[in-house]
Amino acid sequence: MAIFRQYIAPLLVVVIFLLALVAVSARIFLPSDMAAPAPVEDVESFSSVSTHLSVSSSAPLLF
Repeated sequence: MAIFRQYIAPLLVVVIFLLALVAVSARIFLPSDMAAPAPVEDVESFSSVSTHLSVSSSAPLLF
């Protein structure tokens, strides 16, 4: 267990940090139109989808 705490866990933390750093800094190399935020769609199209989805009263709620 000491090997995990001393070597493996810190290595996993560093690897996850480096992957996140690469993912965030990759925006520098994208074309300017791809680095911009995604356009927001019309809100009405999403509200019509949510009205068609219904939860039956017998289904358990998980949240």
